[in-house]
Amino acid sequence: MDLYHVSFPGLGINDLPINRIAFSFEIGGNEFNIYWYGIIIAFGFLLCIILASKQSPKFGIKSDDIVDTFLWVIVLGLVGARLYYVAFSWDDFSGDFLKIFHTRDGGLAFYGGVIGGMIGIYIISKLKKINFIYLLDFFAVYLPLGQAIGRWGNFFNQEAFGTNTMLPWGMFSEGTYSYLSKLGVGYAPLTPVHPTFLYESIANFIIFFVLLKVRSKSKNTGKVVGLYFILYGIVRFFVEGIRTDPLYIGNTEIRVSQALSLVLVVLGIILIALAKKNTFSKNIPSIESEVDDAENSNQAMDDLSVESTDDSGENTTEEDTTEEDTAAEEMGDKSSQDIIKEPEENILGETENIEKNSESSESDTKIDE
Repeated sequence: MDLYHVSFPGLGINDLPINRIAFSFEIGGNEFNIYWYGIIIAFGFLLCIILASKQSPKFGIKSDDIVDTFLWVIVLGLVGARLYYVAFSWDDFSGDFLKIFHTRDGGLAFYGGVIGGMIGIYIISKLKKINFIYLLDFFAVYLPLGQAIGRWGNFFNQEAFGTNTMLPWGMFSEGTYSYLSKLGVGYAPLTPVHPTFLYESIANFIIFFVLLKVRSKSKNTGKVVGLYFILYGIVRFFVEGIRTDPLYIGNTEIRVSQALSLVLVVLGIILIALAKKNTFSKNIPSIESEVDDAENSNQAMDDLSVESTDDSGENTTEEDTTEEDTAAEEMGDKSSQDIIKEPEENILGETENIEKNSESSESDTKIDE
């Protein structure tokens, strides 16, 4: 079924049309459907790649390495998610191996995707010679962001919901009715269910922002991924407890995801304890090269500025020298004129003195007479 009418009776939302198919097209007479689930997953990956590429230089990781890592993570993550689901639902595939490749019918387990993605990161760490835990720390921030977005694909498929509930945000659709009817005793097909996809989406958005904050301040390699294991392990343990489609370990009543969630919490505690002792501090990418490049670039700009200043300074100096020479010549002309004028003034002064002396001598002669 591709078209559902989803209702949230407690919120006054009724018969909201939700189509699994985003759009269709034909090639050679064959119709191809593009599902919202695939578009949402692709968008989540793309957003994480963009954010990781922008922030990677701050952590000494090249943008090219980010793209290479995501290529490995996407491929091995999808393979791991499918194999994980098949392994714990073997009875559904043992009679027809080709069903393993029919992913349109669902059957991708998140924890299998995490395991496959971690294998991809490990391969990159060896190829690029970068600390494996350091890479996990960096990429762990974007994992809950991708999960938060991807869970809305479950909404469009009307899957991965919980048990019956009378809470205001309880959800009902043809999809929930059909699935609960198959489960039989213990479930009420006409009663709303827990929208567990929404619970996980909100929780993962919160985890994303927490990890983003911790990574910006943490100096201990392994702390971020350890914290992710703890936080998501706790969330998934409780959400899995009310899911109606769990995978079990063999013929037991132990839910695989709950058991693995507990393992993750323990592993996260161990990682944080080891991180505080700087156990994973080897082969950490240095951001010195990034800083050096920036400094060299700034130095080059400074050198260019100095050269341009020197050129303009030389021109200014030449102009100033010319002006000084002109001023000196003018001063020289004035001083030479003064030198010429000074003897003339002295001669005139002496002449006046002689005339005065002669006059005074005449007057004295008259008096004597």
